[in-house]
Amino acid sequence: MSQLTRAAGRAFLGGLAAGGTIAAISAVRRSKWSKDLERVNHRGDTVSLAEGPGVTIGATAAAVAGAASPAYAAAAAATGLATGALGLYDDMADTKGEKAKGFKGHLSALLKGRVSAGLVKIVGISATGLASSALVDTVSDRRPEGRWARLWNIGVGGGVIAGAANLLNLFDLRPGRALKVASAVAAPLSRPAGPKARSTASSGANTALAVSAAAAAAMGDDLEGKTMLGDCGANAVGALLGLSYIARTGPVGRHVALVGIAALIAASERVSFTQVIADTPVLRELDEMGRNKA
Repeated sequence: MSQLTRAAGRAFLGGLAAGGTIAAISAVRRSKWSKDLERVNHRGDTVSLAEGPGVTIGATAAAVAGAASPAYAAAAAATGLATGALGLYDDMADTKGEKAKGFKGHLSALLKGRVSAGLVKIVGISATGLASSALVDTVSDRRPEGRWARLWNIGVGGGVIAGAANLLNLFDLRPGRALKVASAVAAPLSRPAGPKARSTASSGANTALAVSAAAAAAMGDDLEGKTMLGDCGANAVGALLGLSYIARTGPVGRHVALVGIAALIAASERVSFTQVIADTPVLRELDEMGRNKA
C-alpha cells in the first residue's frame, strides 16, 4: 500500500469518526430523550450527555471501518457499542436516583441485597472485554503457545479493555478533561503500523485514530461546558483505547498496562484526581487549557 493511499484511508476514517460524532450528537439532542440526558455540572450549569452516544457511534463506526479482519471488526463493534450502552444504562440510572458510586458503593449495595446499575455495568463491560480480547486473539499472528497461556493472555487483554473503560470515566469530572486524556493516550497508539508489526496492529492504530477524531469533534462543546461524555462516552472511548492497545502489544505490554490501570483505579478510591491535578502546576495548566472560564 502506497503512502498516499494509506494517508487517504486514514483521512477517510478520521472524517467518518468526526462527522459521525457531530451528526449523532445533533440527532440525540433533537430526540425525545434529550431532556433525560441533561445534568447539572460542578458549576451548577446544565449540560447534555448527548456527547456520550455521539462519540460512541462516531468512534465505533470508524473503528469498524478501519478493521483489517471481520473478527477485529466484531471486536470493535462489541467494545464500542456494548460498553457505551452499559454506560448509558448507568447514566439513566442517575435520573432514577441511583446512589451507589465507586467499587465500594456497588459492593455495599450488593451486600444489602440490591444490584446497582454500576455493578451491572462493571460485569457487562468485563464480559465484553473478554469477548473482544478473544476475538483479537483469533486473528493475531503472535499468540502465546499453549492453551493456558493463551487463555491467560486473553484474560489480561480483557482486563485492560474493561479497566481502561473504568479509568477514563474517572477523569470525566471537568470540561474537556476526559477527552484530553483520551487524545493523549490515542496519539502514540494511532501511529501507522510498521512492516514488522503484529497482524492486528494496523486495526489497532485505526481504532485509536477513530477515537482521536471523535474526541476532536466533541472537544469544543465539552470545553465550553455544553456537553459531556458521561458514563456512556467515557466507557466506550476508554474501552476502544484498551482494544487498540492490546491489538498493538504482546503479553508483557498487556501485563504492564493492567497493573498500571489497576493501581490508578485503586488510588482513585482514596485520592482525588481533581485535587492532584489542581495541586500540580503543569497538569493544572493542561487541564484548564481551552476551557470556558466565564
